[in-house]
Amino acid sequence: MGCLGVLFALSDKDLNKLLKTSRLERPDFVCEYLEEIYFEKHKKYVYELDKSWDAMHRCLSNDGLLVFGDDNYPLGSIIMGGDVLYGNGDEEEDYIITLKKQNIVKDIAEKIETITKEKFKEKYFKIDEKNYEYPLSDEDFEYTWDYFYRSIEFWKNSSEEKRAVIFTVDQ
Repeated sequence: MGCLGVLFALSDKDLNKLLKTSRLERPDFVCEYLEEIYFEKHKKYVYELDKSWDAMHRCLSNDGLLVFGDDNYPLGSIIMGGDVLYGNGDEEEDYIITLKKQNIVKDIAEKIETITKEKFKEKYFKIDEKNYEYPLSDEDFEYTWDYFYRSIEFWKNSSEEKRAVIFTVDQ
């Protein structure tokens, strides 16, 4: 099953390893190193988004589009914002990796609790259904909201521990 998003709060050591990895080898580094280490030994630094990341990004950005960038900073940075480490170049359609440096993580953690369920729902139902692969529904909204709401603790912990965060998804 593809398109499953994951957030990783990286140690400085692992972030440096990722950044030193050649761009085209970064998806393999995530799958073969980070996933193994973090899912087995550092689970508290992993937050699985399943497929909620798509609608989540659209709700948190100003334009409701699924594009790279920091539209509506800092909340628009949660998924597709920050530094694009993989996914926007030639021959990079198979995977996305975006990096939120410690200062961005701190800004996200400070702002994330200001999003109410009502405001999130309003933004969700403004998503252009033609550009979104799923039908808009109360069920999909609740699914997306649940993943977003449960991510708050992840962002706060990541900020407190001064960790950078990467968003990853296989296409």
